[in-house]
Amino acid sequence: MIKNIVFDIGNVLAGWNWREYYESFHYGPEVTERLARATVLSPLWGEFDRGEEDEEKLLSGFIANDPGIEREMRQVLGNIHDMLVRYDYAVPWLRELKDRNYGLYYLSNFARKAHVECSHVLDFLPLMDGGILSYQERLIKPDPAIYRLLLERYGLKASECVFLDDTPKNVEEAVRQGMAGIVFRDREQAVGELQSLGVNI
Repeated sequence: MIKNIVFDIGNVLAGWNWREYYESFHYGPEVTERLARATVLSPLWGEFDRGEEDEEKLLSGFIANDPGIEREMRQVLGNIHDMLVRYDYAVPWLRELKDRNYGLYYLSNFARKAHVECSHVLDFLPLMDGGILSYQERLIKPDPAIYRLLLERYGLKASECVFLDDTPKNVEEAVRQGMAGIVFRDREQAVGELQSLGVNI
């Protein structure tokens, strides 16, 4: 029986709209793609989520990926306040689940910079019973250790949890750890799959 619902944040409870954010600077398609490859699509971006505290070191690494767009890179990464956007359904959905006595947790690859600069979008976190942001533990999904840490920290049984994430490999690891898993596409699809698992919603 599912008693606990574990959510990823980006593209599940809030939109990680990096492309729209980059396009808002109107650099043109070529520069936007170069920015993407040098930053969010670079393996180095994972170090943001893993909790690398020296942001200037990370920025230097991104710049080294494409030195010709250093000025643009510094501009888009100066403050990422608008890279995460609110999903209006998040708070009502969580309240509905909470009213049905489900435990609510988050497990998200999330950078300190995003936590600080996009805090206005994270108003749903107080509704939850706990969770893990990757940068705080220096672990990122799909490392098995981050799933085990969540279960151990909150005394959860994996067989009583379902995990929702928009990235298939992260869901696959949750299933290997004993949870049910749903690859999130949209709220309607997720609700249908939760109902098929016996979640009362």
